[in-house]
Amino acid sequence: MSAEFTLSAGGYTAVVTARAAALRRLTLDGRDLVVPFPEGGPIPDYRGIIAAPWPNRIADGKYSFDGVDHQLPINEPERDTALHGLAFPLDWTLKESDAGSLTLTCAVGPTAGYPFVLELEARYVLDEAGLNTSVSAVNAADIDAPYGVCPHPYLVAGSSPLDQWVLEFAADSFLEVTPDRLLPVGVVPTDGHAFDFRAAKAIGSTEIDHAFTAIAFDGGLARLSLRDPAGTGVGISWDESCPWLQIHTADKPTPIPSRIGLAVEPMTCPPDAFNSGTDVIRLEPGARHTASWSIYAL
Repeated sequence: MSAEFTLSAGGYTAVVTARAAALRRLTLDGRDLVVPFPEGGPIPDYRGIIAAPWPNRIADGKYSFDGVDHQLPINEPERDTALHGLAFPLDWTLKESDAGSLTLTCAVGPTAGYPFVLELEARYVLDEAGLNTSVSAVNAADIDAPYGVCPHPYLVAGSSPLDQWVLEFAADSFLEVTPDRLLPVGVVPTDGHAFDFRAAKAIGSTEIDHAFTAIAFDGGLARLSLRDPAGTGVGISWDESCPWLQIHTADKPTPIPSRIGLAVEPMTCPPDAFNSGTDVIRLEPGARHTASWSIYAL
């Protein structure tokens, strides 16, 4: 059984697992702000994980970097893609912790399809304002490395069905994808589209599993709010290291419970970025990259 760590502050409680440095639970006064998963078992649907060294999927698990072709293991066989990086199945190592903070570390690579070496560090800090997370990556090898990262929380606004939750975030464009493999087609405006949530509106029956961009940052932060008509809500903010935002309404075929939370994933790069090159971070030897986000009750 993977170890886990509990943080408490200001009425908030966060539980983080060593496996994947995943946020297993986040509550305020007992109210879930993310979809939890059971202690000691598998992590369903990548809930709460840190996806690195790439977020989302890579088509066919293939990419080329500096003229060298690479083949990653396929872990999404139904779409023939490499999904959510290499740090997910690993147990991260405790570096330090106290009642309100936690730092976990993990080494990624060299491994099949990723002949690079990264040292990852995830730091969780819980206070009266919510849960603040930062993930740093250091290139520990002597060659440049491609890199990307995102968190994978499923937010919960309240007890009403997801269709009734009111969503708002400022993104002018989204990435159209193929319906079968969810691979990029092209960036299109949100204006006039069902995916336009620049003004708050109920999600309704809209099904989303898309990346958004042209995001508005105010004072260095972008924000998303998700509110239940019963009066509760949850928000997430993130810094400019993440110019992309994946939103997924967690649609599942029956009899699997569907639309139980809204996946909200600030990403440093879009899906299949190792092939498109869009916003891929090139980490030089010894270089560090840090991305940060916060989740809080509304």
